[in-house]
Amino acid sequence: MDGVAEAAEALKSEFFGGDSALDRLNDVQLDVRVELGRSRMLVDDVLRLGSGSVVELDRPSGDPVDIFVNNGLVARGEVVVLDERFCVRITEILGRAAEGI
Repeated sequence: MDGVAEAAEALKSEFFGGDSALDRLNDVQLDVRVELGRSRMLVDDVLRLGSGSVVELDRPSGDPVDIFVNNGLVARGEVVVLDERFCVRITEILGRAAEGI
């Protein structure tokens, strides 16, 4: 174990009462949301939406997407496809100041 890992373990033990106290949080579910972009529309325009309609978003293609955990912005990433499913590769972890978390 390197010095950083040892220091992290010592802090975890001191502030969280060892592994058992922190481990209790491992099964807590959090809401994770990925935002590709936003759009503002008039009610009339929303009512006219149908199959095949296109909604223009406020971000250009290729821009990073925002990743929220429990409504707090925590990271940014890029959309990728893995096994025919959309996924997000995290490219940046944001500090606590990003949304006052």
